Amino acid sequence: MSGESGQPEAGPSHAGTGWPNPERNRAGVPGGVIRRAGAQGRRSWIQKVLEQIMDSPLQCVTPSEVVPVTVLAVQRYLLEDEPRDTVPKPPLYCYDVTISDGVYQEKCYLDPSLNSLVYQNILKVGIQMRVSRVSCLYNEKRIGQGILCLGNVHCGETSDTISLETPFRNRAHEEKPERPLRGGKSHYLALWNNEDPYGDIWLTDKQPEELNFSDTKIISLSHLEMTWANRRNFPALLVRIIHKSKLRYYGKPDKKMIEPYQTFLEVADSSGTVSVIMWNALCPEWFKSLRVGLVLLLQDYSVKKSYPFRMQPVPVDPHIKLISTMEICLNLRDPPTNIIIVPEKQVKPEWRLPKLNHRFTTRSELDNMPENCICDVIGLLVFVGRVQRSKKKENREDFWSYRWIHIADGTSEQPFIVELFSTSQPEIFENIYPMANFVCTQLKVVRNDNQVPKLLYLTTTNESGVFITGHRGQPYTYDAKNANRPSTSQAARVENQERNAKRYHDDEPMSSQCIQTTSTNLSLSNKIRILQGPHTNPVAVPQPGTSVQAKGITPGMSTIFNRRPDTNPSLQGKARKTISDRWESQLWREKKFGLIDHLHYSRVYPESIPRKFTFEHRKFLSQQYNSQPSKYIPPEGRPPKLDDFKSARSLGHFEVTILGLNHEIAIDVAFLPMYCPEDIRTSQIDTLLTSMNYSCAYPQNANANDRLPGPRAVAGDIIKAVTELDRVHIVGILDICNLGNNNVEVYLHKIYSPENTS
Repeated sequence: MSGESGQPEAGPSHAGTGWPNPERNRAGVPGGVIRRAGAQGRRSWIQKVLEQIMDSPLQCVTPSEVVPVTVLAVQRYLLEDEPRDTVPKPPLYCYDVTISDGVYQEKCYLDPSLNSLVYQNILKVGIQMRVSRVSCLYNEKRIGQGILCLGNVHCGETSDTISLETPFRNRAHEEKPERPLRGGKSHYLALWNNEDPYGDIWLTDKQPEELNFSDTKIISLSHLEMTWANRRNFPALLVRIIHKSKLRYYGKPDKKMIEPYQTFLEVADSSGTVSVIMWNALCPEWFKSLRVGLVLLLQDYSVKKSYPFRMQPVPVDPHIKLISTMEICLNLRDPPTNIIIVPEKQVKPEWRLPKLNHRFTTRSELDNMPENCICDVIGLLVFVGRVQRSKKKENREDFWSYRWIHIADGTSEQPFIVELFSTSQPEIFENIYPMANFVCTQLKVVRNDNQVPKLLYLTTTNESGVFITGHRGQPYTYDAKNANRPSTSQAARVENQERNAKRYHDDEPMSSQCIQTTSTNLSLSNKIRILQGPHTNPVAVPQPGTSVQAKGITPGMSTIFNRRPDTNPSLQGKARKTISDRWESQLWREKKFGLIDHLHYSRVYPESIPRKFTFEHRKFLSQQYNSQPSKYIPPEGRPPKLDDFKSARSLGHFEVTILGLNHEIAIDVAFLPMYCPEDIRTSQIDTLLTSMNYSCAYPQNANANDRLPGPRAVAGDIIKAVTELDRVHIVGILDICNLGNNNVEVYLHKIYSPENTS
């Protein structure tokens, strides 16, 4: 795919090409900024293009030779408004693309007209790309400084052999910390959202300091609340972190903030709890070093009246006073705040700092919890969904990143179902997989008991945190609630449990790590027990990470209903000859040859098929269902193919053709029902229309004492029952999923008949 655009306007740059005066040095090697390949090596395509641009009076050329280059990095940042812009534009995110021609690497500016190639996951790291138009952007404040701009590109397939050893042609591109080519920003953003810290400006090495408190004047939070309005200088605060929010990025093109970040800490001492706001450059310095439970000494802070519309999280200890009239502000200047982490061994009992009280809830208790209740959960991951994105606001370029996960704790047949949004912990969010111990705090209950089946899941809040490794030393490890509770549906052979446990122990120290509690441990053999019954095969849903889901509403009539197995696309032609699960209405036979348009979106791509989890290939699966990385990561050894992993969806999927009410347009969509005979709630689904409405299938003809029919028989029942929809007017709500690479899937999210609804 290619994109066309005119020559971009000139703008400032940080790290340019370092081009010399051509009259001084036609070879282009000024002061060692531009490097030459060895005398015996092949000539750099990047250098030849630069020389061609220098000879062109238009500063925009079509390269005389178009050869494939490899994309090594795609990095995003917010571009500031130019001084001549009188009306602020909406956020304009720009991309710097690092390419390699095998001799040199070069960081280039991507023309904004080509941003859609990144959104659609077409331009991504690891691919080969041909550049057919190149221009330059000069920094007019420095003579001879310019950057290479990619104006027209064609993106190809993933390259088989990629070397990261080639040097940058321009040494400025190697400087740390990395800086964007244009604008005044000092850092890059995460590629797919604004909540995750990204890049080398985010420090992680802040350590506790031994302190002598004899000369330090300390004030309590309750005393500060009563006197802050009449004070000019504030004594130090000695507090414990109770909650920590995710990052908030508030950068705008018309605001010249270098590091526009904000995060909230809820801190407490013996007299109360209050909100602390950390601003701007302090966030990259401290955010990754501060965690819940640490004791801090805060000096040289400021105090202001609290923001009236912000809801503070509920205190973990109901006896602690919630101070909501003031906020503590931490900033790098005005005044420059001093933050010190106090070693836990130096914390004295007479300080009476509050302990952390977690709200751990078991799955068996969740059924009776009210909506919007806050809880913490701990257990074993048995399902990890693909990373998806949803827009924060229409007509904006800002997205939330989220995924669905299932956590089993052994107290119920059902797992916790969690809608996990990014918590500014990408090192965990991007590296979760089944069979791992998992803790998630500050979750909110979402439920609707009026629909069938009942809706019940958990979703993250602004203060949620996740933990998957390094449980030892975490404050929740002393909670007496993750006890050793086996599942109520144990069907495993003990011999296999112990053998599997030993194998996992040998392969991966993390997976064999136990969560230490005051009562007992969750050992690996108990993990295997938890996975029995409905959770025997933990699954992961691989998916390119730029998936963006939207919903559309389509009125019409169901005309074709086909069942397809989840197979290798190359084998689908053979599989179709043997599939007999098909129904076609008489109306469709009459109208299908006279259509104006027939939209085919029923194909389910391999990336969207849930796969049975294989522990030894956990890293490969993690890469498949995560977002595309910003920088190329070399694979370890020869990676397997996605189709080598078995599908975890026993029913396969169905292709549904919906004919428009005017009988002129039809659309093929995919229907992916969930087969759950173990869930008694799905027994309330008694008609096909209800089944399609809630994407569930239940074996209707089985009594309690009978053997449940297999998925194939259930699929046959669905096909037989579909005739009830013949000539019935329906409204279908569709999920439109952009997988990138021009691959679009349309799923039947919900279907209902207007005649049967009030």
